[in-house]
Amino acid sequence: MLFGMDVKRDRLGREFARLRIGVVGDFCVDAYWTMAPERGETSVETGIATRPVGRQRYASGGAGTIVNTLAALGVGEIHAFGVVGEDPFGACLRGLLERQGVRTQGLVAQSERWDTHVYAKPYMGDREEARIDFGTGNVLDNATADGLLAALEAQVSTLDAVIINEQIARGIHGSAAFRKRLAALVKRCPKTLFFLDSRHLGNGYPGAILKVNESEAVRLCGGTVKDVRKRLPYDDVCKAAKRLYRKRKTPVVVTRGDRGSLVATERGIAEIPGLLTVGAVDTVGAGDSFLAGFAALMAAGHSPVEAAEFGGFASGVTVQKIGETGTASLAEIEAIGTSPDYVWRPELADDIRQATRLPGTSIEVTGAIPQRNVAVAIFDHDGTISTLRTGWEAVMEPVMVAAVLGNETGLLRRSASRNDVASVKEDIKRLIDQTTGMQTLTQMEYLVDLVRRHGLVPKARIKTAAAYKAIYLKALMKEVTRREKAFKAGKLAVGDVTMRGSVDFLHTLHRAGVKLYLASGTDRDAVEAEAKMLGYADLFEGRIYGAEPGVREDAKKRVLRAILSDIGDGSRVAIFGDGMVEMREGKKAGCLAVGIASDERRRHGLNRSKRARLIRGGADLVIPDFATPAPLLDII
Repeated sequence: MLFGMDVKRDRLGREFARLRIGVVGDFCVDAYWTMAPERGETSVETGIATRPVGRQRYASGGAGTIVNTLAALGVGEIHAFGVVGEDPFGACLRGLLERQGVRTQGLVAQSERWDTHVYAKPYMGDREEARIDFGTGNVLDNATADGLLAALEAQVSTLDAVIINEQIARGIHGSAAFRKRLAALVKRCPKTLFFLDSRHLGNGYPGAILKVNESEAVRLCGGTVKDVRKRLPYDDVCKAAKRLYRKRKTPVVVTRGDRGSLVATERGIAEIPGLLTVGAVDTVGAGDSFLAGFAALMAAGHSPVEAAEFGGFASGVTVQKIGETGTASLAEIEAIGTSPDYVWRPELADDIRQATRLPGTSIEVTGAIPQRNVAVAIFDHDGTISTLRTGWEAVMEPVMVAAVLGNETGLLRRSASRNDVASVKEDIKRLIDQTTGMQTLTQMEYLVDLVRRHGLVPKARIKTAAAYKAIYLKALMKEVTRREKAFKAGKLAVGDVTMRGSVDFLHTLHRAGVKLYLASGTDRDAVEAEAKMLGYADLFEGRIYGAEPGVREDAKKRVLRAILSDIGDGSRVAIFGDGMVEMREGKKAGCLAVGIASDERRRHGLNRSKRARLIRGGADLVIPDFATPAPLLDII
């Protein structure tokens, strides 16, 4: 682990402060124009309505995004090598870089046939409209190329690393003469680490450490990628990474979005898990942040695998910065890296055909069969033991959709289009899937963020997380109350409102001397009352936990921390649940994580959606219910 053990933030800070890194590439300006249509007027000269800009903001983009993150990481000396036009945006770009302490002597101006690259992004509310691009017809003059390369050659012997960025077809790398001379420079300087991130020239610049995404890797090896938005098979990406390493003889890192990255070296393939990000994400600049972190850590003397892990943390910070080409500081990276929420075994999660089960059982084993001697067992409640709240997702989804669309009264706001509705529903489904097992109030805090981001509800009408929670619980408790009344009246038995075999399993563990805990994202009073009503509260001997007023930390995290401080060994703890939260926390603590992929309506059998969720969360075992406890008891 990079954080919490052998490498601390202050040590990395000192290492980065000593680095000198150059970035040669396609430097751009990212222009953000927030439109203000309410200020518009009709032009007297043309009779056409104007498009007023209410607010404008500029940031360095392209190769500048890499520079931004290097600066945020505290790299001691950063040199920019690129070309700008003799136009206002060129001056703007130079100023943006210099304000961060970047040395811009290598930023060469060309007066003819070159406009500073600009990506102008008009925003209507939070929605980006059609982009306006400058510099699409640029042609690099030989004299400019000479000046740029001379500046780089003068500094290269003093640099610990040089990052080569290529992302614009008509950028500096569009010149064959420039490419030839830069390739020769890479070859002449074997002691300097060169890194290459290229959209069009991935096979170029031999000797440079290559960073590509999975689609680029497969294409570079002659493969066909019909849709870059679709996931590529792991085996195809792995083969491409190995092939690229054999060809280039330098480390190759292949990024895979939320599936992490692969690193190919002389030792073979190392896989870095992806990070789970709850809520909205913005992937703009994520690859550049990864590259900056990866290059900086390697330049500081760390291994390619450690560097890829660090780059993943940097990218994980960036994607959470909505509507901007974000950066990642050491403090932000440490916040993620100290206790990362990884996405585990995504290929297995997505393909049930890869499942491995214990012979003659429905118990799926996601890795090596984990033999344990369990002394403590922590259970989630809803969907793991009790089914009183079955269908909560079906209640929560329309409540959340209505909140984001602003139609709690049942009337869709006129400002919401079909695309808005589709986008909202997609975001809500993703949010519920990722937050299952979290405290209800936490789920509603993420809802508030979504309401703000979609911008369909006036700010004055946006409710608090507690208010949205109250709306949801009012809708949910109608059905829960009906089931409770039917149970108390004798119309439903315990087996009708619990997962098959779950109560017997609790009794078996209790008789065996296993200390039982109940921890839920539902309010503690409700969990305790339901457990008492269903007759198993006494098995937990007072160890029942749930959401508490004024306590923001998840109940499962609180319980795990208390247990580990007492027994000090997560290997003697098993955690059972149907949500990602308990799987993630159990995995981090070294516990046996048993996912309950429960079909709550039938109270037995496999729920495939839950199975996928639980495996991504880190489940060691996945079971549909507790109908066949003997093999499970043998393991624990």
